Amino acid sequence: MLQKLTQKKFSVVESAVKALGDSGDQRARPLLETMLANELFQQKSDKQLVKAVGSRNDHTLYDIFSGEELAKGVSSRQLNRIRVNNKIRSTLRNALARLALSDPDPQVRSEAATNLRNDQAEEILPLLQQALADEKEESVREVLRLSLATLQTKHPDPEIRRQSITLLSGSLDPNVRNLLTELLQKDPSGNWNEPESDIREKIQATLKQIQFWEDIYGGVETLFFGVSLGSVLLLAAIGLAVTFGVMGVINMAHGEMIMLGAYTTYIIQQTLPNLIEYSLLISIPAAFLVAGTVGIILERTVIRLLYGRPLETLLATFGVSLFLQQAVRSIFGPLNQNVVTPSWMQGILEINPLLAITYNRLTIILFVPFVLLTLFVLLKRSHFGLEMRAVTQNRQMASAMGIRTDRVDALTFGLGSGIAGIAGVALSQLTNVGPNLGQSYIIDSFMVVVFGGVGNLWGTVFGAMSLGLANKLLEPFAGAVAAKIIVLVLIILFLQKRPRGMFALRGRFVES
Repeated sequence: MLQKLTQKKFSVVESAVKALGDSGDQRARPLLETMLANELFQQKSDKQLVKAVGSRNDHTLYDIFSGEELAKGVSSRQLNRIRVNNKIRSTLRNALARLALSDPDPQVRSEAATNLRNDQAEEILPLLQQALADEKEESVREVLRLSLATLQTKHPDPEIRRQSITLLSGSLDPNVRNLLTELLQKDPSGNWNEPESDIREKIQATLKQIQFWEDIYGGVETLFFGVSLGSVLLLAAIGLAVTFGVMGVINMAHGEMIMLGAYTTYIIQQTLPNLIEYSLLISIPAAFLVAGTVGIILERTVIRLLYGRPLETLLATFGVSLFLQQAVRSIFGPLNQNVVTPSWMQGILEINPLLAITYNRLTIILFVPFVLLTLFVLLKRSHFGLEMRAVTQNRQMASAMGIRTDRVDALTFGLGSGIAGIAGVALSQLTNVGPNLGQSYIIDSFMVVVFGGVGNLWGTVFGAMSLGLANKLLEPFAGAVAAKIIVLVLIILFLQKRPRGMFALRGRFVES
C-alpha cells in the first residue's frame, strides 16, 4: 500500500488510501495526516517515504511514524512530492475518520464522532452508521447517535429529519442549540431552512426543552458559586468569630492573618520547588502556626492592655494591620506573588455540556467541613474548649472557678488567627497573593459574624452561606457591586430587628 501511494495514477493512490483507512492499523494515521498536509515526499536516493518541512532548498526530513528528525538542509531536487488532488483529500479525511472511529481508546472514538458533526461529505453518514453498529461502549454510542442525528438534519427525506430532531431533543450540547436555531431561520431568498412546518414546530418544542435545562443547570451553577463564595467567607470569618465571640475584641488585623497564611504558602513553594504537589498540605499546618504565633504575640503585647476599650482596640489593631502590610511590602515587594496550583486542583469537572465545576473551588468547599469538624471537636471534646466556652458565657465566674482567663484569651486569639492563616492558604488558590489580600475580606468577615450571631459557630456557618448565596443570586440582575450594597442594606435592616444576630449566644456574660 505504501508503494501504491507513490504511483502517478490518482486512482491507484486513492485505492491505497482507502485500503489504509480500512486496515484499522493506527500506524497509518500519522502517514495519512502527513499526506493530507501535503508534506509527504519520497527520497530519490532510497525511495523512502518521509515528512519534509521547509523551503525549496532547505527541507528538514522526519520519520513519518516516529517523528524522529532524519536530515536537515535537503534540497527539493532530492525529493519527489506525493501529489494529491481534491478527490484524494476527501478520501484521506474519510480514511482518517475511519481510523479514529476504530481506535482502541473510547475517548479518541468519542472525539472523532464529535468532530465529524461538522463534515458535510455524503460518505460520512454511512461511515457513522457503520461505526454505530460496531460500537460496544454505550458512552461512545451516545456521541455517535448525536453526531448522526446532527448530520441528518440536512437530509432530503423529511421523515429522517423528523427522527433526527427527536434524537437531538435530549442533547444539551450548545452546538445542537445553534443548529436547531439556524433551522428556524430563513435563507437570503426568504425560504425556511427547514421547509416542513411540523418539523419547525418540533424544533421549537425541542428548543424550549433545552432552554428549560439551561435554566436548571444555570441555577445549579449559581448555587455552586454561591456555596463556593460562602465557603471562602466562612474560612475568613470563622477565626474572627472565635476571637470576637470569646474576647469581644474588634480585630482589624484579622485580614492580615489571612495574608500571612497566603504568604506562608508562597514561601513553602519557593523553599520546596520539587514538592509543589504537596505544598498545600504542608502549608496548612505551617500557616496555622505562623498566623497563630503572630496572633498570640499581638494579644500579649497590644490587645491585653486594651480590654474593655473597644474603640482603642479597633484603632490599635488597625495600626497593626498597616504595620503588617508594610512589613510584607518591604520583604516581598508591592507586587502580587505567584502561587502555583497543584495539578490535582487544576482543571474542570465537566458534569454535562451546561455544567462545569472547577476543581480548586470544589476542593475548598470540601475542605471547609474538615476545618469545622476539627474546630467543633476541639471546642466540645477538649479541656481547652471547655474553658473557652466557660469564658465566653461568664468570664467572672470562670475566673472564680480557677480558669486562667488571660491564658484562654491568648490561646483563643492564637486559634482564631491560626484559622485565618489556613483561610489564606485556601485563598492563595483563588485570588492574587499580595499585601492587600486581607483587606478584601475583613469587612465581609465582620458582616458574617454579626449577621450569624457573635461567638456562635453555627451562626457563622449560616451567615457565610447566606451572604455567599445572596451575592451570587443577585449578581446576574444587579451586578457585583450593587449586589454587595443590597446585601449590606438587608443586613442593616435585619440587625434593627435582631441586634445580636440570627443565632445569639446565651449566658450572663454575653447578655450583660
